[in-house]
Formats: sequence, C-alpha cells, structure tokens
Amino acid sequence: MTLGNKIAWDDTILPFQLDRSDIRGRVARLDGVLDGVLKQHSYPPQVEALVAEMTLLTALIGQTIKLRWKLSLQVQSNGPVRMIATDYYGPEKEGDPARIRAYASFDESRLTDDVPFAQVGSGYFAIMIDQGKGMAPYKGITSLEGDSIKACAEAYFAQSEQLATRFALRFGKSTEPGVSEHWRAGGIMLQHMPKASPHVSDEGGSGEAGLLHAGDILDGDDEENWNRANILLDTVEDIEMIGPTVPPTQLLLRLFHEEAPRVYDPQSVCFGCTCSEDRVRQSLSIYSVKDIARMTTPEGRVTADCQFCGAHYSLDPKTVGFEAEEAKGD
Repeated sequence: MTLGNKIAWDDTILPFQLDRSDIRGRVARLDGVLDGVLKQHSYPPQVEALVAEMTLLTALIGQTIKLRWKLSLQVQSNGPVRMIATDYYGPEKEGDPARIRAYASFDESRLTDDVPFAQVGSGYFAIMIDQGKGMAPYKGITSLEGDSIKACAEAYFAQSEQLATRFALRFGKSTEPGVSEHWRAGGIMLQHMPKASPHVSDEGGSGEAGLLHAGDILDGDDEENWNRANILLDTVEDIEMIGPTVPPTQLLLRLFHEEAPRVYDPQSVCFGCTCSEDRVRQSLSIYSVKDIARMTTPEGRVTADCQFCGAHYSLDPKTVGFEAEEAKGD
C-alpha cells in the first residue's frame, strides 16, 4: 500500500466495551498487513479469500494476548485446502506493533468454482497460545462446521471457552483513481463478558454433534442484551467496515451509541515473519551428516524456503546438522 492512500486507522485494532450490555469487542482494519500477507503467494481467488478471512480473525482474537506471546490459528482439513495457518506475535514492548503472518497449503487440481469455504472439507479449527519458554502452550480445538471460518471460530469460543462470540468481517480488493489495486479489510468482534459460573446444559448444545452456540450459554437479561447488540451489528455496511472515510470510533458510535461504548488504546499491527538463518540451522540440528547429504542439492547446497514470507535460505551442508564441521554460517 502506498503512503498516499494510507489512513490513520489502517492496520490497527481498537478494543472497546459496551457498558450497558456487558459486552466487549474489537474493531480491526488490516490493509497494508493483508497486502503483505497475500502478495507472498499467488493464491487462487478461493484460497486468497480464506487466507484473508483467517488473517482478519487472527487480528481480532490476538489483540488480547500479552507482550511477547504468540497466538496461532490453524485449519486442518481433508478438502482441497489442506491447511491454513496464521500467527499473531504480541508486541515486544508497549507501543510496538504486533506482527501477523499467514499461509495456506492446497491442492490446486481439486479446487472448485464453489464458494471459498466449500474448499475446506472435514477437519478441525484450532487456537494455540505460546506464552514463552518454561510455559506449557495452550491448544483448543473444535470441528469445522457452519458456512465459514468465522462460524468455526464462533463455535470454538462457545464450546471451549463458553463465551458468546460474534464476528462481522469484510474484505476485498480496492480500486481507486490514481492508486494501484490494494486490499482493504475490516472486522468487528463482539464477545459477552465471562461470568464466574456460566450456565450450560448437561445435554449439550444446539449445534451439530451437540456443539454449543451463543443461545445455549446466555439467558435472561444477558441473552436480551446479546441479541440487541447482534441486531445492531447486522446493520453495518461494507463501506463502514472497509471504506476510507469512517473511523472505527465513529462506526462504534453509529452502531452502539445507546449501549454506552467505551474505547481503549488501539494496537497497531504489521506484516512480520520470524524466520531467520539461525532458525533454519536450529531446525536442521537434529539431522546427521547422512541425512544432510540426502537434502543437499546437485549444486552442493542445503536450501529452505519460508512458507510464510517466501524467504529463501541456501546453506553450506558442512555447517548444518548436529555433526556440522563448523558452527557458524558461510
């Protein structure tokens, strides 16, 4: 994205709370970030849409993690799109941007002209949180269901966290006079604030195979407040989500002014990958000289490509593996 069409709320996530409804949420805009993610690969349109959706979800969910933590979303399926993986790296320190990266693995020969989510077969949706060295990572999984990845994410929060959650997402390529084609994306996440002891029926939920949905978790005033907020969210227009003229704060006031919205400090985000030559060497450190020899190209190099950012690494085989002759690079 060029500087000329960069606007103040591009690539930001704005946390908010609806005081009268006991609901929290985030508004996200990913413009340059989404360009950065998608330009690394020449994805077919169906795959491109799925990666865009997953990246936007990752930003909305990831904003809550702490400094230096890592949140990952993953879809694994037996469909034409075998896997979609995204990472959200919390800022190194207060005031720094968070970093997002994403990629998809797919079998192009099996892709159809159907809607993007039809390219995903049976499988699972997972959320993982890495809190750093010495801490056990968290992993939560739910089956792929509904008609979109966002529906899977909503089901995950209802089932695994017992939190009523709703996502509204818009994304696509923008064409403006005198400006090259570029991505604009916007999303809103609503989440009912957790209770100490959520009421859940022992008979399971109303979803497929007994999965919980928002209506299975809330009752009374909570359910009424949740339904009202969702009706208001349903009035959002595409131009409000991704257009260059409506700031997130103005959007919240238009949608939820009667719910007493309160906003917090926005979090900036950027496209960023953590791959490096040191990490490649570390991943190869489990292999013997014989193993490294099998990986060596006819040109006498050991090569590796980053699936997220496309970086290419070419290493001297004598310097990699646990029997390396040298511990340093070329």
